[in-house]
Amino acid sequence: GKRIKIKNQSFRVIGVVEPAGQVSFFNVDDSIFVPYTTSQAYVSGTNHYSAIWVKAESEEVVARMAEDIEVLLRNMHGITDPEKDDFHVTTQADALETVGIITTVLQVMLVSIAAISLVVGGIGIMNIMLVSVTERTREIGLRKALGAKNGDIMTQFLIEAMLLTLLGGLIGIALGAGISWLAAFILTHAVALNWEFSFPVSAMLLGVGVSGGGGLVFGIYPARSASKKSPMEALRYE
Repeated sequence: GKRIKIKNQSFRVIGVVEPAGQVSFFNVDDSIFVPYTTSQAYVSGTNHYSAIWVKAESEEVVARMAEDIEVLLRNMHGITDPEKDDFHVTTQADALETVGIITTVLQVMLVSIAAISLVVGGIGIMNIMLVSVTERTREIGLRKALGAKNGDIMTQFLIEAMLLTLLGGLIGIALGAGISWLAAFILTHAVALNWEFSFPVSAMLLGVGVSGGGGLVFGIYPARSASKKSPMEALRYE
C-alpha cells in the first residue's frame, strides 16, 4: 500500500517477496519487480526485451532447451546464419565456466605475484644473514675455538634465518587476515553484499610452511659462509 519513486515515477507497493539472499554477485533482496509493460513505458523507455529468464524443469534438459531457444529466436528474427545472431543464450553452466576461467587467471596472477615477492624477500633475508655473519665473525671464531664444528655453526645460522622468515610469515598472515576481515565487514555493512569472512587453517599452515622453507633455502648460503670461516682469521677480525 505504500508508494515509492523510481526515476521520478510513483509506484504503489502491492507485495513483498520472501528474503532470498545473495546469488553470486547479485542480491535478490534488493530487486524490484514491476510488470514489463510498465517498466518499458515508465522506467527503461524501450519497446523491446533486454533479457529473458527461462527456468528448466530439470538439469538434464538445459542444453536442449538452450538450443531450442536459439532456433526459435533465429526464426523470429529471420536469421539464417548463426554467425549473425543478434542475441546470445547463456546458461548457468556457461556462467560458471566463465567465472572459473576468471578465477583461474586471478589465481595464476596471485601465485606469480606471491612467487616474485617470495624471491625478493628471500634475497633480502640472505643479505641480512650475510651482514649478520660479517658482524659476528669474532663470535664464530670464538665458538670454533671452543670446539664448535662447521655443522653447528651452519645449523645456528639456518635456525636464525628460519625464525626470521617464520616471524615475517606470521606477521603477514595476521595482516592478511585483518585486511580480509575489514574488507568483508565493509562490503557486508556498507555495500550491502553478503560477504562472509573465512580464515582457512590449511592456507595458514601453507603460508607458515612456505615462510619457513624460504628461510631454509635462502639461509643456506650465509650459513655455509659462516661455517667455512677459519677460527684463527675469525678471531683476528676487527
